[in-house]
Amino acid sequence: MTARFVALLVLGSIAASASSFADIQPGNCARAAKYSDSRRGFSVLVMQNGRTVFEHYANGGGADLRCKIFSGTKSFWGIAALCAVRDGLISLDDRVADTITEWKNDPRKSQITIRQLLNQTDGIEPAPHLHSESIRDRDAAAIQLPLVAAPGSVFAYGPSHLQIFAELLRRKLNGRSTISYLEANVLSPLNLTSLEWKKDGRGNPLPASGFELSAREWARLGELVLGRGNYHGKQIVPANLFTQGFAGSSANSSYGLTFWLNRNAPHAREIDIEKELDLKWQRARWIDICVCKPAPPDMVVALGSNYQRLFIIPSLNALIVRQGMSAKFSDAYFLRLVLGR
Repeated sequence: MTARFVALLVLGSIAASASSFADIQPGNCARAAKYSDSRRGFSVLVMQNGRTVFEHYANGGGADLRCKIFSGTKSFWGIAALCAVRDGLISLDDRVADTITEWKNDPRKSQITIRQLLNQTDGIEPAPHLHSESIRDRDAAAIQLPLVAAPGSVFAYGPSHLQIFAELLRRKLNGRSTISYLEANVLSPLNLTSLEWKKDGRGNPLPASGFELSAREWARLGELVLGRGNYHGKQIVPANLFTQGFAGSSANSSYGLTFWLNRNAPHAREIDIEKELDLKWQRARWIDICVCKPAPPDMVVALGSNYQRLFIIPSLNALIVRQGMSAKFSDAYFLRLVLGR
């Protein structure tokens, strides 16, 4: 079964009429918001069929409040990668060593593809220390990291993979800024401006984290996914290419190109992804897992630490944003409440 065919199954068809979608009920959303508040949440936004079904801000917060989305930042770079394919800069199955030529003589690193960087199966050390602000050149540090597994054999979540992709993109742009590329091709079309960047001493961005967004701003990324690359009438990424972002790998079928996937529901093992990510990569288990059993299997998730979440459900033409601070929280229970399941 091809990656493209699997991705099409995951995303599902969202061209059906709005009348075919199950309506999300505000009362269910209110119960979910109450649960979120009890776990130090401060925003819940639910949209369906292009309309706001429910919007809630706790403790005096408001719609303009921006907060850190942590690894939710990664998904914007995943879209940027698809834009780079659209522009002919890269192909997902290109060898990274064709551009990061320092890897050409390494028998294993030379086999790594761009797709493996984006789905975090390249075998490179995850390197959480790359988040440190003391590193002068994150790109240089990342491309020098060792392999800890054969390319394609394991899923090892961390900042190293996207940092290497950022360096690859920088070289492909022939001197143009990667930040400018992301702004021009992803952020500006989504009307996202004045965002903070976590830069190193050479001005390289940290693609793994850094953005602060309001619930409404983050929802725009969800609208882009629901539109299969189209945002408010503008096709940012061709629809047939856009589906490539939502195909899993053999090492982790529940992670695409920077988005988490619920494709194994309802019969898979329901897990707390953040708790699993807290384990050493060698101990984490990513086989036959899902985010929420009763949630539709076409649901995809942009996910950040402290339970920052953007849930996107094409079959319901719906998106759900949840933001909060660090506290015990269950994605699965929250979604059951929202969906009335």
